[in-house]
Amino acid sequence: MTTAMGAALRRIQLGNALSAFGNGFTVPYLYVYVAEVRHLGASTAGAVLAMLAISALVVLPLTGRAIDRRGPLPVAVVGTVSAAVGSLGIGLSSTEPAVIASAVALGAGIAVIQPALATMIVWCSTTATRSRAFATQFFLNNLGLGIGGLVGGQLVDTTHASSFVRLFAIEAVMFLVLGAAIATVRLPRAPKVEDAVPTEERAKGAWRAMFGDRRMVWLCVLGFVLFFACYGQFESGLAAYATEVTRIAPATLGIALAANTAAIVVAQFVVLKLVERRRRSRVMALVGLIWTVAWMAAGLSGLVHGSQVVATVLLISTYALFGIGESLLSPTVSPLVADLAPASLIGQYNSAFALVKQMALAVGPAVGALMIGHGMHVAYIAMLIVCAVGISVLALRLGRMLSPAQDQPHRAVTLPPQRVGAEPVTAGV
Repeated sequence: MTTAMGAALRRIQLGNALSAFGNGFTVPYLYVYVAEVRHLGASTAGAVLAMLAISALVVLPLTGRAIDRRGPLPVAVVGTVSAAVGSLGIGLSSTEPAVIASAVALGAGIAVIQPALATMIVWCSTTATRSRAFATQFFLNNLGLGIGGLVGGQLVDTTHASSFVRLFAIEAVMFLVLGAAIATVRLPRAPKVEDAVPTEERAKGAWRAMFGDRRMVWLCVLGFVLFFACYGQFESGLAAYATEVTRIAPATLGIALAANTAAIVVAQFVVLKLVERRRRSRVMALVGLIWTVAWMAAGLSGLVHGSQVVATVLLISTYALFGIGESLLSPTVSPLVADLAPASLIGQYNSAFALVKQMALAVGPAVGALMIGHGMHVAYIAMLIVCAVGISVLALRLGRMLSPAQDQPHRAVTLPPQRVGAEPVTAGV
């Protein structure tokens, strides 16, 4: 069984990495392609980006139930086909209705793929190996996105729409490769999900059951703040702050983003060895502290007017510190969602958390762009420092709700069985 689980997990991870590689081809260039290359204007480009988020918000509440009723594999395959159609459609679209419709298909497909893949990883891992499995997924995603972005940058030519069609076609093929990879996976029934397909009655009460789980509700609140204060600021508020307040060149912003990816790639497995035996709640609290320092560095970068070099170093350090924090979260948050879920509602819990992430990614850029656009630079940094401190507070509070097995699963797995009447063993850091 362990060998079968390992083979299935490797196939899932490989397909996911190739999909991320294809996605990296188009993510940095989508706005420019729609607005300038296809000459559809900034408003249409904004609508395309909005449709990616809106379609995800629409399908995610339905995705969890589909995963729990049908299993994650067919749901993931449907998602890859939708994403491939949407990606190729964007590349071939020359009118506003066509490109918006394609964006809906792409956004819905990607939204469906994420919780389905997360559930497949849960099925193919154990409590002891789950953190490493999710850390590997995060590492390969970022590596694929980074390499895809670099290769795509060498192929793109804003004077020729055909070069962008090529990029979107490559992305579509990579989604289909992911679909083919997971379609041939033989999913084992790991102990955590031995009752993986619920009855109709269970599915109907899925949302009620989840909202009744105060640990999951608290984790969703924490997740919203996490994604709002980091990912929700990368492409809007922080980028605007960097160029308008710190006054770095756009090319330097690319270096900062590269520093973020490099920090993740370099730190991921070093960090994993340090955190997989620690309490998850305290690891998340540490992320809050690291991001507090990151936002302070960003704030200082806007105050150092005498030395542009120092300001630039501070700003790049902000992105690198975010990367270190992200590498701490990858083996922590997603495995915790899985371990909180009842066996028959793993898909529902994964989809709910993906929905929270999507909401934060929709709200975060809007708030960041609005505050920076209105000159509220100090208030912007102060808000995000408060959010980062709040992450630590929320994480420690969540830790008091979790059982030792949920907060520190590696320790719980390795503890010897206790004799009847013996004193309970507490899991420490």
